[in-house]
Amino acid sequence: MITTTPQRWSDAFSGWDGSPAAAREVQKQLASQVVLEDEFGPLRLIAGVDVGFEEGGTITRAAVVLLDAETLEPLAQTLARIPTSMPYIPGLLSFRELPAVLQALDSLGQTPDLIFSDGHGIAHPRGLGIAAHLGVITGLPTIGVAKKILTGQHDVLGEQRGDQVDLVDKGGKVIGTVLRSKDKVRPLIISPGNRVSLASAPQLVMRYVTRYRLPEPTRLADRLASRRDEKRASAQRSMDLE
Repeated sequence: MITTTPQRWSDAFSGWDGSPAAAREVQKQLASQVVLEDEFGPLRLIAGVDVGFEEGGTITRAAVVLLDAETLEPLAQTLARIPTSMPYIPGLLSFRELPAVLQALDSLGQTPDLIFSDGHGIAHPRGLGIAAHLGVITGLPTIGVAKKILTGQHDVLGEQRGDQVDLVDKGGKVIGTVLRSKDKVRPLIISPGNRVSLASAPQLVMRYVTRYRLPEPTRLADRLASRRDEKRASAQRSMDLE
C-alpha cells in the first residue's frame, strides 16, 4: 500500500517554493530519475488515474480505478476531493493534480503493478509529465496516455487500429508514440512515465484497448473523474420528470 503521509507529500514536491520557476527546476531534477526500461513483473493488477475539477476549478477530483490485468474486471475505485492548490499552468500539470492523485492512490488499499495515467510521461518539455512525476515519486511503473501533443513532432500516421509513429523532440530524440487505437479516430499520445520502455508503452496500451478509443484503465478513471455517469443519471432523471 502506498503511504501518502504529509512527509511523502512534501517529498513529492521537495525543493519547490510554490513558484512556476522552481517547479520547472524540480521537474528537471526528477526527470533524471526516470527509468526507461521494463522493470515490472507479471501484471496482475493495473490501475487507471485521471483528474477532473469541480466548483469552477476550486476542487480537484482525482479518480483511481483498479482492474484485474487479465479480465479487465474493475476491482476497486477511489476518489479524492481536495482544494485546488494552484492555477493551471501549461507544463506544470502534475503540481496542480498530484496531491489529489496521491491521496486517491493511498485510499485504494492495494498497490497496482502498472499505472496508466491520463496525461504525458516523458513526452513533456522537461521530460516529466504527470505520469513520469507520479512514477518517480511512487517508484511504480507508469505510462502516460494523453489525448493531444504537448511537445514534439511526428510523421504521417496511418488510419488503421494499431498504426503508430514515433514522437520526436527538436533534436530528433524519440520521446513517445503517436498511436491509432481505433480505425480513423484521433490518435493517442503514449509515453512511458517510469520503469517502462518506449517500445513497451504502446504495446501495453493496445493490450488494454477494447472497443473504445482509450484503454480501459484510463477510460474508467475518466468516467469517474469527469462525473460522466452522474451527469447522465441526472439528465435522465430530469427527462423522466418532464
